[in-house]
Formats: sequence, structure tokens, C-alpha cells
Amino acid sequence: MASPTATEFDIEEARRVLGDVFAPWVQDLGLSVESIDYVPPPDATDWQPGALLRMAFSERLCRNGGVVCGQALMALADTSMVIAILAANRGYRPMTTVDQTTHFMRAVSSSDVLADARVVRLGRTMSFGRVTLLAATDNKPVAMVSSAFAMLPG
Repeated sequence: MASPTATEFDIEEARRVLGDVFAPWVQDLGLSVESIDYVPPPDATDWQPGALLRMAFSERLCRNGGVVCGQALMALADTSMVIAILAANRGYRPMTTVDQTTHFMRAVSSSDVLADARVVRLGRTMSFGRVTLLAATDNKPVAMVSSAFAMLPG
């Protein structure tokens, strides 16, 4: 895959990467890129680059009892962090997850889930991030996720 330049990585490129790079089963999660954020706002003191993704509610993602399963939530967090790192990098770069810790705070059912992914540190060989998963119906936290990625050559 060709690497886009910094000026080419926008929300449309993020959406293209989501559709072209990830495994088919990730496509089945019904994810969409709502926004990417790589330019600090004026007078920002504690800003971090990131991305906001949405996972559309589907009964197929629910376990018994109608609750969105943890596996789908963790996949959403991982995928959103990849998009956030690409936004911070301002282009495609191969990477692999080396650590992901998820703290589930409450169940979510009958709601889309939003993933607010923020890059804590973008490095040459390792990058680190955090994701807040929110129920779209009430914007309340569902889970907090921290992750680390090895940045691969290529």
C-alpha cells in the first residue's frame, strides 16, 4: 500500500484505510470514522491527536441478554487507536498491537458505541494511546482502554 503524504491524510483517507486495510471480520463490526484530529486548536495546552469512531449497534454484536459483547468493544478500541495513530502520523504506517488493557465500566445495549481514541505518545518504534468508549445514547463511559503499538518498517 502506498503511503500518503501528510497533506493527503484526511478523513476520507482514514475512511479508505478503514475499508481497505483491516480484516473482513472487522468490516463486519459496522465501524465508521466520525472525525480525525491532528492539528492542535489555538491556545491548546493539553491536546492530543486522535480519532472518533462509531460502532453501529447490531444484535449480531450482542451476547445473551442484549449486551454488546466485550470482544466487539475491544476490537473497536484497537481499530480506533490504529486510525488515531495514522492521523497523528499523517499517513499510513504499518503497526501491530503489543498490549491492550481494557477496563469495562458498565454494560451497553441498544446503542451505538463511540470510541474517542487519543495518542499519548507517537514514537519511531512504539506508540501509546488511550481510548474512551462511550454509549452514543447518553454519552456516558462504557470502558477505558490503554494500548501500545509496535511501529513496523515499511
